[in-house]
Amino acid sequence: MIGIVDYGVGNLASVRNAFEAIGAPAELIRDAGGVARAERLVLPGVGAFGEGIAKLRAAGLVDVLRARVLDGGVPFLGICLGMQLLGRVSHEHGLHDGLGWIPGEVRRIAPADAALPVPHVGWNDVTPRVNGTLLGDRPLAFYFVHSYHLIPEDSGVVAGTCRYGADLVAAVQRGHVMGVQFHPEKSQRDGLAVLRRFAAWPAVA
Repeated sequence: MIGIVDYGVGNLASVRNAFEAIGAPAELIRDAGGVARAERLVLPGVGAFGEGIAKLRAAGLVDVLRARVLDGGVPFLGICLGMQLLGRVSHEHGLHDGLGWIPGEVRRIAPADAALPVPHVGWNDVTPRVNGTLLGDRPLAFYFVHSYHLIPEDSGVVAGTCRYGADLVAAVQRGHVMGVQFHPEKSQRDGLAVLRRFAAWPAVA
């Protein structure tokens, strides 16, 4: 079972529906028991970083997720805000500590081309950085909606980039811990392909 963490941030029904469309059983989970049952974990989210991490902590899910994913080897996928929460710290409306699973900072997009609007909204091509990752080995198109982005400290975790005045990190991966800045559930064929790969990702023994 794929557990979609429901911590009160964003519309999660579309993520569940996307997994159901590829034949992968998924359910919304809200407590430690749900996290313990899940064979794979998805952390979606939209909105501000500070509110997101506060709600995740208030739900008592930070420690149980860490134990299940980092210690238990359960495959994990952060989507949009969920990817940003993997970082060490965010500068969105103040300074906020994140999960720290992917060391790095979340900062506002600052495109070199002043004509480019922020937020970055719409379809964009993503180029995989490493073959055999969650993104596969060919350029794909995904739907984005974000004003902030994760800048990892280790370039080796960057799984894919998109061009928006400059290269932005569109996906990160450290073993079974993965994150995508785009919305695979809104990205039609290419998005479903990413979710299909994640649904088949093996747990770490």
